Amino acid sequence: MNPVVRIYHNARCSKSRAACALAREQGYELEVVEYLKSPPSRSELAELVRKLGVPASAIVRKGEDIYKSDYQGRQLDEDQWLDALATHPILIERPIVVRGERAVVARPPERVLELLGD
Repeated sequence: MNPVVRIYHNARCSKSRAACALAREQGYELEVVEYLKSPPSRSELAELVRKLGVPASAIVRKGEDIYKSDYQGRQLDEDQWLDALATHPILIERPIVVRGERAVVARPPERVLELLGD
């Protein structure tokens, strides 16, 4: 049985598609979470940032229109960022790849190899 990794994926994103391809090339099966269709809950997001070892603000896509209109220039605390990400999943950076208790934002896609290499 091949090992399984979870990837928070957007099929329209070339970086996300490349990270999937790299994981498959390394022999991993993917549990694909299309996070725009099935957004992670607030508690799942909190778990993701814990595994990433970063604050929630570090996985916010600052180029998105909703960020520019509603969040740019504001000082939000961790709970407020988690609420924002849960409310507007388009703000979640992609792809996020999870293996066990560790995760990476696979930008560039080769970062997935850091997670899969051990």
